[in-house]
Amino acid sequence: MSRRSLVSLILIVAIAGGLLAASLVAGNSPLLGLDLKGGVEVVLVPVDDPERPEEITSGDLDTAVNIIRDRIDGLGVAEPDVTRQGGRVVVQLPGISDQQRAIDIVGQTAELRFRPVCSELAAEPITIAPEAVEIFEDTEDADDTPDEDTFVEDEVTEPEDEATEEGVTEVTEDTEVTEEPVEVTEPVDPAAEVEIVSEVPVVPIAELDERGLAPCPTDIGNEFGLPTSTSAEDQLDSFVVLPERNDDGQVTRRYLLGPSNLTGAGLSGADSAFTNEYVVIANFRGGDEGSNKFDELAAECFSGTAVCPASLGGQGRVAVVVDGTVEVAPSVNAASFDGEAVISGNYSGDEADDLALVLRYGALPVEFQDPTDPQSDSTSRGVSATIGSDSLRAGVIAGIVGLALVFLYMVGMYRLLGVIAMLSLGVSATLLWVIVAWLGETQDLALTLAGVTGLIVAIGVSLDSNVVYFEHLKEDVATGRSLRSSLEQSFRAAFITIFRANFASLIAAVILYWLSAGSVRGFALMLGLASVLDLVATYFFLRPCAQLLARSSSLMANPHRLGLPTPEEAMAEQASQS
Repeated sequence: MSRRSLVSLILIVAIAGGLLAASLVAGNSPLLGLDLKGGVEVVLVPVDDPERPEEITSGDLDTAVNIIRDRIDGLGVAEPDVTRQGGRVVVQLPGISDQQRAIDIVGQTAELRFRPVCSELAAEPITIAPEAVEIFEDTEDADDTPDEDTFVEDEVTEPEDEATEEGVTEVTEDTEVTEEPVEVTEPVDPAAEVEIVSEVPVVPIAELDERGLAPCPTDIGNEFGLPTSTSAEDQLDSFVVLPERNDDGQVTRRYLLGPSNLTGAGLSGADSAFTNEYVVIANFRGGDEGSNKFDELAAECFSGTAVCPASLGGQGRVAVVVDGTVEVAPSVNAASFDGEAVISGNYSGDEADDLALVLRYGALPVEFQDPTDPQSDSTSRGVSATIGSDSLRAGVIAGIVGLALVFLYMVGMYRLLGVIAMLSLGVSATLLWVIVAWLGETQDLALTLAGVTGLIVAIGVSLDSNVVYFEHLKEDVATGRSLRSSLEQSFRAAFITIFRANFASLIAAVILYWLSAGSVRGFALMLGLASVLDLVATYFFLRPCAQLLARSSSLMANPHRLGLPTPEEAMAEQASQS
C-alpha cells in the first residue's frame, strides 16, 4: 500500500467525520418538503370575464405558471411545485421559514403598470349616509386642505310641535299613537330645508394624446371625497384612485393616478442593490415598448407638467401599480434614464428584494382572483404533513430493513470485502447528508419523497460500483494472477467502468434537472450528487482499503475471508464452465 493511498484514506474519513460533527454542532438538518413536513398550497383561479371568455388559453396559463415559478425561485423557496390543473394554477410551497411573504408575492398576479401621480389623497374618503347630507362648514382656515373635522353631518331637525302643518302630525316618543289613520296632505321635503354645499366628485374620463397620456383633472372639486377604485376598475386608459397599503394590508394613503402608457412588458429585468441605502434598479427594454415610453413619462414628471404635476419635492411622481395597489410612488429626478431607473425609498433589504421581484415578474398574461379574498374561488391553505410524516416513518423503517438485508447479502457474498463496501456506502452517505443539510439551511433546499427516491436509486448505483470491482477481482484471480496483484490491477479496469456508469447517471440527472420542475428536480439533484460522491468514495476509500487488505498475509493465504475462491478453485470452476 503506497503512502499516497494511506493519506487519501485518512483524509476522506477525517473529512467525512469532521463535516458531520460540524453539521451536528451547527444544528443543520435536511429541510423536509411539503409532502413530508407541510407548507402552503395556493390555488389560483383566473378572473371570469364573460365579455372575453375565449382569451384565456392553455398557452397563457403555461406562461403564467412559468412566471410564478420564477417568482418563487427568486424568493429562494425550497422546491416550489407550480403546476397547471385544468384551468387552475396550483402552487405548493414546502417548509419555508416565511410563508406569508411568499403568499404575498404569489398573490400579486395582475399586470404591472406605471402611472403618473396626479395628487395624493387621504387614506379614506368621506362617505354619505342615507339619512344625512355632508356639507362643508366655513371656517377661518377654509383655504387650507379640508380634513375630516371640516365635514359635519347636518341632520334634518324635527319640529317640536305636534302639528307642523294642517293635517300633518309629528310622532315623538311622548306621543300616544292612536289607531286612527293620519291623512297626509303634503309631505315634508327634507331637501327643501337643507342646502347641499358639496357633492362627491367623479373622476372624469381621460382624453388621451398620441402617447397614451392625459392632463390631470383640475376641476373635480373636493378630491378628499374621491372613491377608491377596485382592481377591476384599474383600466390602462383611465384616471383611477388606488391605495397604498402597509404590511398589515391597511390603507395608508391613496393616489389619484393618470392613465398608464407603460406596463411590465416594457421591463427587461430588475434587481435590488445596496449603495448608501437599499435601492431597486429597473431595466427597460429598448424602443417604443420600453425605455422610450418610460422617458416620455419621466420627462413629464421631471418638468411637473399637467400630465404629472410637481409634488412637494419639486418633481412629479410615478406610481408602480400591481393588482390595484400602489407598490411605490417615487419622485422622478431626471428627464431621461437611458433604459435604467434607480428606485430609492429607505427600503430594508427584504423590501428591496420584494419590489425587485414584483418588477421582474409582475406581468402575467392572465389575471387571477385574489387568494386572500374570502369570496374568491382562489384559495390558500396550510397543508398538514401528518400523512407525510407517517409515510416518512414507514419509509425509514423500510429503508433500515432494506439496508440490513443488503448488508447481509454483501457480507454473505464477499465477506470482508462486503464490509468494506458498506463502509464506503456509509462515507458517501455521510457526505451527502452533510451537503443536503447545508443546502437546506442556506438555500432552502427541501427534501421531498421524490428526493428520497433519488437517494434510494443512488444507493443501488453505489453498491453496483463495488460489485463491479469485486467481480473484476474474481476474474483476475481465476486467470491465475495472485490475489495481492489482482487487488490493485482489477481496480484500474473496474474504475473505468464505474466512472462511465456514474458519468452516464450524472448526465441524465443534469438533463432531467434542466428540463423538469418541482419535485422531479429534487430526484435529479439527489441522483447527481450521489453519483459524484460515489466516485469520490470509491477512489479515495474503497481502493486504499482493498490495498490495506492486501498487506495481510493471513488474508492472502485464505481468500475465502474476502469472499474469493483460491486460485485452484477459480481455475477448476473456469475449466468446468468451458
